[in-house]
Amino acid sequence: MSPVVLSTNVAAAQPDPGGADRVSGIDKRPQPFLDVEFIGPSYGDGSGVVGDTVGDSKHHGGAQKAVYAFAREELDFWEKELGRSFANGSFGENLTTSGIDLARTLINQQVNVGSAVLEISIVRQPCRTFAGWIEEPGWVKTFSRHGRCGAYLRVVEPGRISAGDEIELVGTPDHDIDVLTAFRAAQGDKDAARRVVAAACLPPMYHDRMVRLIS
Repeated sequence: MSPVVLSTNVAAAQPDPGGADRVSGIDKRPQPFLDVEFIGPSYGDGSGVVGDTVGDSKHHGGAQKAVYAFAREELDFWEKELGRSFANGSFGENLTTSGIDLARTLINQQVNVGSAVLEISIVRQPCRTFAGWIEEPGWVKTFSRHGRCGAYLRVVEPGRISAGDEIELVGTPDHDIDVLTAFRAAQGDKDAARRVVAAACLPPMYHDRMVRLIS
């Protein structure tokens, strides 16, 4: 069975559950489809999903965080671990996927879905807004330890993505850095960071962070 998008989700803006004085877009709710578009490079340039909400414009939004994907299989894992239910969109994802191991996709892997073309860009870093939303003690450390953080994607070609659309991986990047390795590097694993730096696969700002980590 081909990988598919189970659900397309857009934010229902609400006060930030982490306690910050701003709205939050972490509460994503299923819609029949979503449209993705080009946006500027900076966090403050907003979401690549039309009608979505980015509350923390200092750390979210912009071309490298245009669209966020998370696997239904991971939501199922956390349901069992925590003994509670998580609807599609519960972890703040725009795309709830099925049948694809996002942790093992390669950075800069191109993805055809619906009429859009996306590309795996960078990893998610769990934050206090996410912790406040999930309301589990020590959630940032717990989620980070598991390591399967979903993936941010940049928009290569704008288009429409609908629930039920197949996900097609196109081509193969010229390195072996997957999302899980990049996440471990971002969490401070210097061996992983050295591999990431050697591959030179991240956008400049994120590459420079890895260089500083291993310097």
